[in-house]
Amino acid sequence: MQQDDLPYLVKFPDATGQFGRFGGNHYPPQVWPALEELTSTYLSLRDRPDFQHDLDTVRVGLQGRPTPVHFLRTTTAEVGGARIYIKREDLNHTGAHKINHCVGFALLARNMGKRKLIAETGAGQHGVALAAAAAYFGLECEIHMGEVDMVKQASNVGRMRLLGARVVAASAGQSALKEASDAAFSAYIEQHEHALYAIGSAIGPHPFPMIVRDFQSVVGKEARSQFLSLNGGQLPDHVVACVAGGSNAMGIYSGFLDDPAVTLHAVEPLGTSDETGKHAATLSFGTPGTLNGARSLVLQQEDGTPSKVSSVASGLVYPGVGPEIAMLHEEGRLKIAAISNNEVIATFFRFAKSEGIIPALESCHALAFAIKLAERRPPSETILVNLSGRGDKDVDFVLNEFRDADGPAR
Repeated sequence: MQQDDLPYLVKFPDATGQFGRFGGNHYPPQVWPALEELTSTYLSLRDRPDFQHDLDTVRVGLQGRPTPVHFLRTTTAEVGGARIYIKREDLNHTGAHKINHCVGFALLARNMGKRKLIAETGAGQHGVALAAAAAYFGLECEIHMGEVDMVKQASNVGRMRLLGARVVAASAGQSALKEASDAAFSAYIEQHEHALYAIGSAIGPHPFPMIVRDFQSVVGKEARSQFLSLNGGQLPDHVVACVAGGSNAMGIYSGFLDDPAVTLHAVEPLGTSDETGKHAATLSFGTPGTLNGARSLVLQQEDGTPSKVSSVASGLVYPGVGPEIAMLHEEGRLKIAAISNNEVIATFFRFAKSEGIIPALESCHALAFAIKLAERRPPSETILVNLSGRGDKDVDFVLNEFRDADGPAR
């Protein structure tokens, strides 16, 4: 079989971890042996029946997979355009898609003889998921989180601690996701002999983007099969996901990357404006650079340091994207959109009142764009959105900060 005929997930990344001109390994040399050990272990395990059996068992029993695809009947009727469906990753145990790769990393750690998992978290969903996976497999867990996000997502901090994790505050810079990633990386360098870095998204040096994407591909595989069953064998016309690092996006995209007729949409946080520091829309405004150990697109200042970024959604406050997302964008496989904070909050209230679903603020970016897309597409077309997480974590923050944004009560 010629290289061009291979399935996408087999072709990328290449043996050195490159996604086109993006990716690779830009971590310090002292960590290379640990990354090489992780790469070889993962490649030897991922197709082994016993490893897959263990993974599937945890996904069913602990996570509650498969998650359903659900037709948004009320919203579709209100919009009057294309039909909107959602993949209900919010129904996973711990409330988001993050647990898909957290249980995978925990299994890898157990097979590698590691006794501890280290990670960063933004909104706290990855931290809670990793803490749950660590507790299930009897591993120690250390989560680094920005001080700002610890205040904003206090309920998730409590959940992590309840599950046995040590939560470490990152106080440098913006005290947000990027700083938490830096702190977690430093901790990993110091502890890599007995700990595994369970990175929070499809970012970082090889093999992390590949591993996270592969573990998250369960979303795309399920969604594809479920959608075909619901729609008489027809694929969706559009697949939509919010994008920062890219774990939820690559998860659902993976089911449709070899289908050129399916348009893939990447929805970014526009924040309050397109001014520097007021958004986190890397695909729209970023340039090539190196961040957290990989070459990708980065929002950066003239001296090459990462720009300050902003979003109402803590999980999207990141000045870069994963290298695979950067490649897909450069190749024209993704259509890019940006959604403002105001649109996100309006969507949060709309879905609670119209659909009985409280979506995470991160997911509201994708949902808000899907509504706008549906309005300009005919009823014959279909849109599939990855509802990547539930908004329980956001309720107190939204009601305290935006209590007047939802209009009159019904």
